[in-house]
Amino acid sequence: MKAELNKDPDLKALFHRGEHLIWITGAALSLSLLMITGLILLVISRGMGFFWPSPLTQVTGADGKDIAGVVMSSEKFRKQGADGKMVSGERSNIKVGNRDLYGLDFRWVEHEGLTNWCTPKDAIQIERWEYGDFIGFIKSFNQSDAPVAEGTVAWERFKKELPIALKLHRKIAEMERDEIGAINNDIRAAELKIKKIQFAEKDAVKRDSQVAQLQAQIAKDKVEFEEVRVKVAKLAESARTNSITMLSSDGREKTILMDQIVRAYQPNSMSFLQKAGHYIEKLTEFITDEPREANTEGGIWPAIFGTVMMTLILSALVAPLGVVAAFYLREYAKQGPIVRAVRIAINNLAGVPSIVFGVFGLGFFIYTIGGTLDSIFYPERLPTPTFGTGGILWASFTLALLTVPVVIVATEESIAAVPRGMREGSLALGASKFQTVCRIIFPAAVPGMLTGLILAMARGAGEVAPLMITGVVKLAPALPVDATAPFVHLERKFMHLGFHIYDVGFQSPNIEAAKPMVYTTTLLLLIVVVLLNVAAIQLRDKIRKKYQTGAFA
Repeated sequence: MKAELNKDPDLKALFHRGEHLIWITGAALSLSLLMITGLILLVISRGMGFFWPSPLTQVTGADGKDIAGVVMSSEKFRKQGADGKMVSGERSNIKVGNRDLYGLDFRWVEHEGLTNWCTPKDAIQIERWEYGDFIGFIKSFNQSDAPVAEGTVAWERFKKELPIALKLHRKIAEMERDEIGAINNDIRAAELKIKKIQFAEKDAVKRDSQVAQLQAQIAKDKVEFEEVRVKVAKLAESARTNSITMLSSDGREKTILMDQIVRAYQPNSMSFLQKAGHYIEKLTEFITDEPREANTEGGIWPAIFGTVMMTLILSALVAPLGVVAAFYLREYAKQGPIVRAVRIAINNLAGVPSIVFGVFGLGFFIYTIGGTLDSIFYPERLPTPTFGTGGILWASFTLALLTVPVVIVATEESIAAVPRGMREGSLALGASKFQTVCRIIFPAAVPGMLTGLILAMARGAGEVAPLMITGVVKLAPALPVDATAPFVHLERKFMHLGFHIYDVGFQSPNIEAAKPMVYTTTLLLLIVVVLLNVAAIQLRDKIRKKYQTGAFA
């Protein structure tokens, strides 16, 4: 190599200038961008296409039985033939639904021997609250277990009755959540007051009087609870009056109660506008509803809310902590070996595995601080912990510690970038050190601080490992914010989009059904992170423009 360079001076000069390294770096960056772009496009294509109604295909198998469902994918494969030689074949993965009949939702079918491929117009796909989809053909519409309409007439009757059944289902759910939930909360609160009085009140007569009043209130609440429960039971009974009888592709009958159905449609006979309306309805449900079917169906609103709320709490915690620490290290601390050691420790914290922060949060925040708070303020609730267990507050504290090194480093760099002349001019005009920091250095360094906060938000929103032991759960339909006093419940466990992806993608018993949900949730997590970052970037740019056109112009 050296001999070649000595023979060609131009090549030698090019080598010493390092231009080859620039090209290598550019190529690596381009390859990384292509890979990221490809991954995002894959997520978008698989995620956004999930809600579009796919055609229902029916085919006759080699055994003479019909198979109906959605063809999810097809592939070529090799298998051993009758003569012992390897031969090529093709197979398709079909979503056949009808889990309660077949015991599975998906079925791999080899194309060899299949006949009569078609897309029947009257094929129906029914989404249910449980047991997944049912795919088949309507036989009759029933009232009180007696058929009152068949065939096409049954389908028209069903479409008219389904909105009524859904409205009744929502009413029952609201009564269970609001009325019954409120009564249960009142009973629980009264029971806790009784325990608190028994702990604190020393006067036996006064204690017995207060306890008797609360017990009378509990008895009254229980009577009201029973009245509401009876109403709900009557509504549920009326919801079970109507039903439909369906035929699967292989001729099996299945009677489905109306209160078990979310929606039903005939994708093979839908127009483009009808499919577009179905798409919007499903997308809205995905964003605003709660999960069902082990998180593989329904919506992910609790996960969206939990992710955004945790990120906002994290930002509110990490910003002042990181900024104050950075200003102290840069402006007030005496530079020396101790400060250098602190900076080294901060830089090293950025490389500590996130699960270590989770273990620290579990031991320090939950068991130590949370357990102490329970023993001081909530002794009547023990041994059931209030703050001595995982929750959104402790998860946010843990992620704040995880991301604070990023904010400290970014803030220190932005402080160091403030021109020295601005400091000296402020001090020369008689301003104190504190006034100079507050009115000169801080405003000029704000854009850099927000850059650190943006990086902290991006990392914190996507972390999962620390959350698994500090408060995140598979299903938490009760949000940390609701209409029940004190309205904000930071001690509650919560759902998170990142953990939802992990749970659905790797812990679901029905992997094939979970795949579309993984892509859609991943896409939504990307959108949430981008929106949070865009909001922070716009705030940073607004502040930068304000001070560029002001005193520092």
